[in-house]
Amino acid sequence: MDERPIGIFDTGVGGLTVVSEVMKALPGERIIYFGDTARVPYGSKSKETITKFSLQLVNFLISRGVKAIIVACNTISSNSFGELSRVVKIPMTEVVRPGVAACSAATRNKVIGVIGTEATVRSGLYEKYLKESVPGATVYSKACPLFVPLVEEGWTRNSVARETAGIYLGELLELGIDSLLLGCTHYPVMIDCIKEVVGDVTVVNPAEAVARGMKTLLRENGLESGLERTEDHTFYVSDNTPKFDGTCEAVLGRKFGAVKVDIEREE
Repeated sequence: MDERPIGIFDTGVGGLTVVSEVMKALPGERIIYFGDTARVPYGSKSKETITKFSLQLVNFLISRGVKAIIVACNTISSNSFGELSRVVKIPMTEVVRPGVAACSAATRNKVIGVIGTEATVRSGLYEKYLKESVPGATVYSKACPLFVPLVEEGWTRNSVARETAGIYLGELLELGIDSLLLGCTHYPVMIDCIKEVVGDVTVVNPAEAVARGMKTLLRENGLESGLERTEDHTFYVSDNTPKFDGTCEAVLGRKFGAVKVDIEREE
């Protein structure tokens, strides 16, 4: 048995969608979460800056004694996971490949839409992996940079969110997609709005697959806690705002007080 916590991090509140699925799949595992709310969004930043910031977050979690890490951010996963893997010595997983596997199983006509941040789309990783997984697939990628600030602001179901989603997703719908992969962990927070816009298109949220993957990773490495259930979770942010607390309650079903940390001073 290993009762050390799992570390999960993201640029802000989006990773809470992964936390939610991990809590369901692994109720006996403690979680330490870090949301870099002071520096969100990462999607418009350079690969070098994304890697620098994500290394800071990884080192913080390791300093808190985590036994494994989930990179709950598509921008970091698609741009910096390779660099992180070379320096991190504990088991670590990301969100891109689980999302690809789930979307590959969902598509029927092999016309797939992917939405994500500018940096995620620019990396081309989703398109590469989807075409490897689904021979003959046509993949259309669309950057939706306004979705992240809308989620961070808590504007996920109002007229602004619906109009923004309609503009971004209308082009993909015209191209005949039958499945839409949410290539950013922020986007499931506004999944109701997205589903309203896309209608019969299958919307794929990778978070559930990520949680299943972590369950397998812990078992294969002998790191399962052995506990039946725990509520001993800790949340850190680089800028504590009421919006984080509100989204945390909305996504996780209860309030978890977040501790503010100056991540730049932690190095």
